[in-house]
Amino acid sequence: MRSICVFCGANFNGDPVLKEAIELLAEVMINKDITLVYGGGKVGVMGLMADAVLQRGGKAIGVIPGFLMDKEVGHTGLTEIHIVENMHQRKQMMNDLCDGIIMLPGGFGTLEEFFEVLTWLQLGLHQHPVGVLNINGFYDYLLKQMDVMVEQRFLKPVNRQLVITSANAIELVDLMEHAKIEPDEVWFKDRNLS
Repeated sequence: MRSICVFCGANFNGDPVLKEAIELLAEVMINKDITLVYGGGKVGVMGLMADAVLQRGGKAIGVIPGFLMDKEVGHTGLTEIHIVENMHQRKQMMNDLCDGIIMLPGGFGTLEEFFEVLTWLQLGLHQHPVGVLNINGFYDYLLKQMDVMVEQRFLKPVNRQLVITSANAIELVDLMEHAKIEPDEVWFKDRNLS
């Protein structure tokens, strides 16, 4: 992977374990010469991630809609920044610029970005490995919900396995680099629906 898109929050809860995980992920990316692609803000987890990469001499590319430049305080020290018109263009460009995707803790926006690109993967619209850095069990319930979707036959097990998960950045990036991306058709054949 030459570049990883990181979806993460525009807020930071002050968790030192999260900050340490961000710094480790940045270190892994620098050691492997992987460019950061992210949402372009300088606040919250977004800002911490970008700064951690830049302070280590790495490259950080931001993609941010014009209307969020003030709200998320667009980062002015990036290697590149792309200002787009809307959220959809932001996701599309971030996806186009990356070879893999990692979700860190965040809120609704982070989940929305993650699930859209995960859906694109399931539909065969890209072949990027998609990972969740599950720091301190932050996404335990979300991952359990995915298991419930499999149990209830709304999600195929092979597509559930597309979500690569680890609590450790080194392991997660390694798993992503060696992942075989093989989504299955999304549809189940209806059985006994009469």
